[in-house]
Amino acid sequence: MKLVILDRDGVINEDSESYIRSPGEWRPIPGSLAAIAKLTQAGYHVVVATNQSGIGRGLFEMATLNAIHERMHRAVSQAGGRIDAVFYCPHAQEADCECRKPRPGLLKEIAHRFNTSLEDVPAIGDALRDLQAAAAVGARPMLVLTGKGRATRRAGGLPDRTEIHADLASAVASLTGRQ
Repeated sequence: MKLVILDRDGVINEDSESYIRSPGEWRPIPGSLAAIAKLTQAGYHVVVATNQSGIGRGLFEMATLNAIHERMHRAVSQAGGRIDAVFYCPHAQEADCECRKPRPGLLKEIAHRFNTSLEDVPAIGDALRDLQAAAAVGARPMLVLTGKGRATRRAGGLPDRTEIHADLASAVASLTGRQ
């Protein structure tokens, strides 16, 4: 099975220091929707793995997160793509849970639900925690320079084998051979 794991904020959509708190605040990064469509057309199952601590912090409700994800699904579909599943950690960092990236619990759950190994599965993120979670399960860490990506690259300490791409469209082109 061809599988790719994407972080959400800073990879698919614009990030916000004050969190994406409503569907109206969810804005795709230019080229990201077309990139997901290319993955779909190339036969990839696209899965999103995202920390959403705004739930645990009480900044928004589950219904709001579902509405944000519905907007994302609709936008991706209109571009000709598909997101097969969204896995999220609703906990605040203080909860010390296993599913919050950089811990690998969320990715392990993806492997379990899809009944597959994540060995060398592309995992695309903009933050060190995305890359660390990917490396912990043997996935292929890919950093995009959108969102927090430039700061992440400057800070260093990237896992071995981390590939760096300008954005999701560039990362997808490297995976599919399509510009």
